[in-house]
Order: sequence, then C-alpha cells, then structure tokens
Amino acid sequence: VDLEERLRELDLRSDLDIPDVPPPTDSTPEILKRALSGLSARWKNWWIRGILSLAMISGFFLIIYLGSFMLMLLVLSIQVKCYHEIITIGYRVYHSYDLPWFRSLSWYFLLCVNYFFYGETVADYFATFVQRREQLQFLIRYHRFISFALYLTGFCMFVLSLVKKHYRLQFYMFAWTHVTLLITVTQSHLVIQNLFEGMIWFLVPISSVICNDITAYIFGFFFGRTPLIKLSPKKTWEGFIGGFFSTVIFGFIFSYFLAQHQYFVCPVEYNSETNRFVTECEPSELFQMKKYSVPPLLQAALGWETVNMYPFQMHSFALSTFASLIGPFGGFFASGFKRAFKIKDFADTIPGHGGIMDRFDCQYLMATFVHVYITSFIRGPNPSKLLKQLLILQPEQQLSVYKTLKSHLVEKGILQPSLRG
Repeated sequence: VDLEERLRELDLRSDLDIPDVPPPTDSTPEILKRALSGLSARWKNWWIRGILSLAMISGFFLIIYLGSFMLMLLVLSIQVKCYHEIITIGYRVYHSYDLPWFRSLSWYFLLCVNYFFYGETVADYFATFVQRREQLQFLIRYHRFISFALYLTGFCMFVLSLVKKHYRLQFYMFAWTHVTLLITVTQSHLVIQNLFEGMIWFLVPISSVICNDITAYIFGFFFGRTPLIKLSPKKTWEGFIGGFFSTVIFGFIFSYFLAQHQYFVCPVEYNSETNRFVTECEPSELFQMKKYSVPPLLQAALGWETVNMYPFQMHSFALSTFASLIGPFGGFFASGFKRAFKIKDFADTIPGHGGIMDRFDCQYLMATFVHVYITSFIRGPNPSKLLKQLLILQPEQQLSVYKTLKSHLVEKGILQPSLRG
C-alpha cells in the first residue's frame, strides 16, 4: 500500500504529455523570399542553404584572417548561443510549471563553468603575463577553490529553490542544465585547446566537418535514393558515401596548403612583451616535406614509385575519416533529441539551416576526438610551457631545479663535470 501511495505521488509522464515547443518562425530575409518565390519548396531550400552557407564560410575566412584571438571569441560566442538554444527548449517545454530560478541558475552555472575552464587556460598559456600582476596571481593561485565556491553557491541556491510539488521536475531541469554544460562548454574548451596546438589543428577538423556536411547534402540531394537512418529520414547512403570520399580528398589537399605556412602550423603563444598572440616557430617534423614510397599495388596505377608530402597529411586522413564516418552521429544524436521534443530545429537563427546548434552538433564530437588524438599520438614535452612554469617558482626553487638538471646532464655526459654554472 505504501508503495502504491508513493507511486501515485510521483509525476510519471509519458512522452505524449510533454508540451509542444512552439515552432520557430521563418527568418528568411524578404529579399530572398521574393527572389526565390517562383521555385518549388525543395529548390528554394537548396538556394537558401547554399547562399547562407557561402556567407558563413566567407565570414569564417575573415575571422581566420583577423587572428587567433578572434577565433577564440568566435568559439565562445558559438558556445553561449548553443547553450542558450538548448536551455530555451527546456524552458519552453516546462515553462507552464513556473519553476523558480531555473533560467537564472542555468546562466549562473554557465558563468561558473566558463570561469573555471578559461581560468585554467590563462594559468597554462599566460603564465608570464600573470606573473607581472599581483591581483591575477591571487586569482590563479586559488583558482580551483574559487571555482568550487562559485559552483557550491549555485548548488545551494538550487536546493533552496526546490518546491514541494515539482521536486522531480526540478531535478530533471538540474540534470538538463549540467548535460548541456557538458556538451557545450567542455567541448568548446577542447576546441580552444586544439587551437593553441596550432591553427591547423583547429581549421582542418572544423573544415572537414563543414565539407562533409555540404558534400553529403549535395550528393544526397541529387543522387540520394537509399535511406540511411530513421532518425534523419533525409539522410541517404549515397550522401553518406559521397561525403566520405569528398571529405578525405578535401582534407588531404587542404592540409597540404596549410602545412606550408608558419601562421597555421606553429603553436599559438602569447607574447607578454607585445601583448599579442604570435605564431612563429621552426616547424616540427610534421610540417616538413618528406619522401614516401608508394605501395607496390598503387605504383602500377599511379606510375610513381615515391611521393613527396607532409607527414601531417597522413594525420589529416584520420581526421577526415572521423569527420565523415563518426562525426555525423553527432547530428543523428541531435536529430533524436529534436524528435523527442517534437521540434524541427533548435532555433531559427540561420535561415534554411535552423539554429547554431543545428550547424555545430557534429563539431563538438570532432573537438573531443582531435584533443584525444593530439594527446595520444602527437603531443610531446613542451619546453616553452615548462619554462613558463619554472619562471613562476621562487628563486630558491629555481636554483634547486637548476642544480638537479645540471647533475643529470653531467651524469649523461652532456656537460663536463668541471663546467661551472
């Protein structure tokens, strides 16, 4: 009997009980509507998507030209907008319950998590800048404690906001907020980490996803006949396969051009003397042309025994393959999410495309893969980063490190025992 009473008190709702989210309005500019008024809906959507895609790509190239700092601001802006779109869906679905502090706490948690991640970035990459400012030294020294205290404040505010009739629903929304933070903020932080490794690690993965999205749509539009997955009825095997081969070829060629320029291959570092981000270095072996033997099976077809290429182009194959074979599952996941809440798009920010999240659902999955790939197969010890950490130490600590290093180099025969420091 007690169990039956408890179950009766629980808010057990079926998917059919979820309130419908109001459909987004058509944000297509009037000039485009008039210009395309004579076309069928299918071709009208084609032209709208195409024109807006070209506009976005052009804007992206402009931001690349403006430099690393502008790219970081772009990533932050996209992160905030994606978070806003997902949180807004939750708010619209459950707005009739008038949950106290839901939106305020959602944005507060976003602020806390961003403070934590960007503070970690400042500590890692701006050590010399921080060392010159006492106020920042305090914030960096106790950064994690401050971050935890801020989060704990939000946690306590959430507990105080609990309302007896809506306990379960409020915990749903608490979980909604945290999963959204995991999807958007954590992944965007990894995107910026990849950018610091060199702009090429930022541009090739992102461009590969964009290329796959565009070419899969084109192949599916003109040749699509065989449905790929029920979650996305418009996705076809023809588009999936065509997008794969197009993306691999694009990634290989695009990497070749980027690998020739220091601006794209050098790690992004902050110069405290000029207060600017710099990309100057001696390119690593990944970006130095090498000669490779062509496999015997391909020698007859190509007529080449050897080929000159950058080692990074081999890595671009792995990045492009992931972008075209696994990356789309981020889109399928987003499709399932939208179907669960009976919506077509996350928002109507971009005509013909939907919301920002509709365009970046695959990018977040790609960012995680690139970060794991770099840490597993590429990244080695970073002398520049180590030196920055040493400069923060107290003089006696620096002297101790120096003596230990000198003793080690003498033992290995690199320095003569008689050499004096």
